[in-house]
Amino acid sequence: MSWGTELWDQFDNLEKHTQWGIDILEKYIKFVKERTEIELSYAKQLRNLSKKYQPKKNSKEEEEYKYTSCRAFLSTLNEMNDYAGQHEVISENMTAQITVDLARYVQELKQERKSNFHDGRKAQQHIETCWKQLESSKRRFERDCKEADRAQQYFEKMDADINVTKADVEKARQQAQIRHQMAEDSKADYSSILQKFNQEQHEYYHTHIPSIFQKIQEMEERRIVRIGESMKTYAEVDRQVIPIIGKCLDGIVKAAEAIDQKNDSQLVIEAYKSGFEPPGDIEFEDYTQPMKRTVSDNSLSNSRGDGKPELKFGGKSKGKLWPFIKKNKLSLKLGATPEDFSNLPPEQRRKKLQQKVDELNKEMQKEADQRDAITKMKDVYLKNPQMGDPASLDHKLTEVSQNIDKLRLEAQKFEAWLAEVEGRLPVRGEQTRRQSGMYDGQGGPTGNSCAQDRESSPDGSYTEERSQENEVKVLAADFDDEFDDEEPLPAIGTCKALYTFEGQNEGTISVLEGEILYVIEEDKGDGWTRIRRNEDEEGYVPTSYVEVYLDKNAKGAKTYI
Repeated sequence: MSWGTELWDQFDNLEKHTQWGIDILEKYIKFVKERTEIELSYAKQLRNLSKKYQPKKNSKEEEEYKYTSCRAFLSTLNEMNDYAGQHEVISENMTAQITVDLARYVQELKQERKSNFHDGRKAQQHIETCWKQLESSKRRFERDCKEADRAQQYFEKMDADINVTKADVEKARQQAQIRHQMAEDSKADYSSILQKFNQEQHEYYHTHIPSIFQKIQEMEERRIVRIGESMKTYAEVDRQVIPIIGKCLDGIVKAAEAIDQKNDSQLVIEAYKSGFEPPGDIEFEDYTQPMKRTVSDNSLSNSRGDGKPELKFGGKSKGKLWPFIKKNKLSLKLGATPEDFSNLPPEQRRKKLQQKVDELNKEMQKEADQRDAITKMKDVYLKNPQMGDPASLDHKLTEVSQNIDKLRLEAQKFEAWLAEVEGRLPVRGEQTRRQSGMYDGQGGPTGNSCAQDRESSPDGSYTEERSQENEVKVLAADFDDEFDDEEPLPAIGTCKALYTFEGQNEGTISVLEGEILYVIEEDKGDGWTRIRRNEDEEGYVPTSYVEVYLDKNAKGAKTYI
């Protein structure tokens, strides 16, 4: 099977076919190139997606990743980043092993094709020239033969005419002989050229064209083999990254299997546990006895002693709800967080103090390492004065030592607070106390206790007060003075109760599903909204229990969509 013998007369069709083959190869190169661009774009989008959902440093999101479910999500993001890297590898390998290689091969193929068909055209032109020479000699031979015949006929005619002179007859005879000789010469020339043409034609169809067409056939077959090898490479490039992609997916599965719901639940306890004991039973206050009303464990009210009305919650409050919390909120908004974290409940305070102690110890260790390094350097300078002046390190050494002393004092201060908190955390089995932190001022069971309790409010903040009788009375009097003159807060909108809520704790208010009330203080991020039913009833309800409609014109109101 050879194109030279089978397709000896299909020069033009072979030229079209080989050009079509090159076009197919270029089309495949374009296909692979677009695939590499898609892989790069996909990898970039995956990386951007992974980066978008990565936790921001030093943010609340970073704290969320202590939960196993969030850590699994972070592992998924990291694995997707590696997954994107494998698509970049696919793009790079396809570009290097297929696109670049085939583009270079196409140029070589075009050059080889051009050379082969140039040789074919040259041979074709040569045989055409030989054919033209043969046709020319043939026509000359034919013409000379006809001229010789006419000269012979004219001579015979002159020779038969008795009226023609002998000289004219001789002249006609000589002319006929010349024409005959010319015909013989043309015949010999025609024969020679014909023989040469036949030889050239034989070489053209049996040597030159088969050789040229054989080269073209080999070139085309190499092109076909090359595109097949490129397709194999295309598949191999994909197959090479499958194990790594599989590892990425296995990493995601492993991270998902590492999710521990019990551990996450325990972390929630550690994050929000206050350390308080549940409140005990409310003591009965007997108003039938002619005695001064005592401060109970669950009440923030205190008798004035001078006839002034006592604080009441659930009735007409005039802004007196949660007085401890209101002051504490204000101080927190102004950035006046106590250094000893006394605004936090005991358990959370202990965690913060422990964290602070650990940070200070780490800083002290760093400073100590720096001091040791400077000391070693100073020793080296003392042994080798040419390397440096030992005295130049004294200032730095003194500065580091001072920093260590400062950090040590700071750590001791926080350790003292930590020991105080750990010593005051309530123990299960002891007599439970009310969260209000107020004790009976008339010699109740805990009237002389020195234990420190905290007040809990809807926003989760706490106020820590001592339990001595005189401090309780002074605090209650102060709060009376502070809030007696306060005017009711203006309504900033309305709300509709989505569910029934029974306000059993002090400072809360009960609502019924579907009830419409006034909003006088929106949620500050603590999950509670302050509402008013009428001039006599106002209090806090969970924000999730109501649908709030704020007045856009009200001062401080926000627009919700």
